[in-house]
Amino acid sequence: MKIRSISLRGYRNHEDTSVDFAPHINLITGPNGSGKTNLIDAIHYLCMTRSFVTSSDQYVAHHDQKYFMIHGHFEGAIRSNFKVSCNYSRGEGKKFFINDSPIERFSDLIGMVPVVVLSPHDLKLTSEGPVERRTFLDSLISQISSVYLRNLIEYRKIRRQRNTLLQEFNGPWNSLRTHLEPWNVQLAKKGSEIIHKRAEVLDKFKDYLAYQYHTITGLNLKPSLQYQTICRNCVDFNEIHLEYTRLLSANFEKEAERQQTLIGPHRDEVVFYLDEMELRNYGSQGQHRLFSMALKMAQLFYYSDELDDLPIMLLDDVFGNLDQQKTDIITETLNKHAGQTFITSASERPFEKKQFAGNGENAWFTLNNGKIEPKY
Repeated sequence: MKIRSISLRGYRNHEDTSVDFAPHINLITGPNGSGKTNLIDAIHYLCMTRSFVTSSDQYVAHHDQKYFMIHGHFEGAIRSNFKVSCNYSRGEGKKFFINDSPIERFSDLIGMVPVVVLSPHDLKLTSEGPVERRTFLDSLISQISSVYLRNLIEYRKIRRQRNTLLQEFNGPWNSLRTHLEPWNVQLAKKGSEIIHKRAEVLDKFKDYLAYQYHTITGLNLKPSLQYQTICRNCVDFNEIHLEYTRLLSANFEKEAERQQTLIGPHRDEVVFYLDEMELRNYGSQGQHRLFSMALKMAQLFYYSDELDDLPIMLLDDVFGNLDQQKTDIITETLNKHAGQTFITSASERPFEKKQFAGNGENAWFTLNNGKIEPKY
């Protein structure tokens, strides 16, 4: 999958930017605050219907403006030459279009243009709480499985409605139990499907993670992960569903007291280890950084095997804290195995002119104050 060109208007500090991209490596250099991250964030926005920089669309709009527009032209192995657009205004929210036709559900875009992003924010994947890891896991799977994404959306809706019942019900508990039953049936079904798919994907993904960690670091440390959910020893869907149903019944009084749903994949955790030591508690900052990189490189190769097309790779300011050897390993891997890749950097080190000059596959851009120019 490739994005051939993009046009931005009112997107953060890009008042009016248009650029044609190279099919392989696109390097974007410039001082901090020049708009490098914002440019690749706009690519991510078209692919995932949201920013990876901020969770609020209103902060994406340029300064005091109340709107922004993004237009991207894509081509892929299965679907060639199509346009994805987004128009946002603070009064009406955002609207997406494919070839100028509006789409009803944003979820229809997810997975159409698979994307992997690695940014300084990803240190939180290994160092902070389980929400970060669940978000990563959901993004990982949603781009390759529309069924998983639908189940996730429906599960969240069911859980919200069930929580509303728990919070607002005023009758006796026996009556509450009766009213909860139809919600429990739906919750257990969708929740079990989510858990089953997560376990299936992570069982494959752990091997990609181990390989990429060793490739990047060259260290004789064993990376691993553990999926912690309601049913650690369950293998198939029926076992998960049976245990899920049992736990909902067993935890009725606790949920009624706390007025919230306590059982389900929204409480899952993925624990990362190095040599059986939990990374979150014992890892150094350097280990967290390298593990996060290995996770995203593993995502790239996992997608390459699972999909009929290579994803777009976005690397935002990730080389500044790496030594030359690890930088060379990652850039060589990207050159040989990745599809279209975008790299932002405040420094021109360690990149070489010969990689870009006269090479139609790669391009080097400089960016300053939202203005982009080709360098090579």
